[in-house]
Amino acid sequence: MSLLPDPFQQPQFYDSVPTKRLIAWIADTVIILALALLTVLMTAFVGLFIWPFLYLAIGFAYRVVTIANGSATLGMRFAGIELRDAHGAPLDMGQAIAHTAGYTISISLPVIQVVSVAMMLTGSRGQGLTDAFLGTVMLNRRATI
Repeated sequence: MSLLPDPFQQPQFYDSVPTKRLIAWIADTVIILALALLTVLMTAFVGLFIWPFLYLAIGFAYRVVTIANGSATLGMRFAGIELRDAHGAPLDMGQAIAHTAGYTISISLPVIQVVSVAMMLTGSRGQGLTDAFLGTVMLNRRATI
């Protein structure tokens, strides 16, 4: 039995989540790019020699740390969404690492990424491939007063 909101009984948790995921991804990409460029400057441009590895490592660390500490990256927070596990709880460090690893693999292989995006756009919970595999889901954040 899933403890997550039912997409048919409580659709407000899933409204516009695929669009918000895109907004979050764009925001996170800009943040990661800025952090990577700052790192290049701090290394007196030596970081340019390992740019792909540097960008990947900073992006991985950024995603893991922010997801483990609030169940959402800064882009996700900006877009008003958060990740939850199959029990409806925020993701812990292990789950954040697993989710980020799945994301990294899917973004590295275009066919898998296309399948993942298609799943987000057509599934009732808007889950991507990594989400379906791990049992995680992206939900609209609850309003805080």
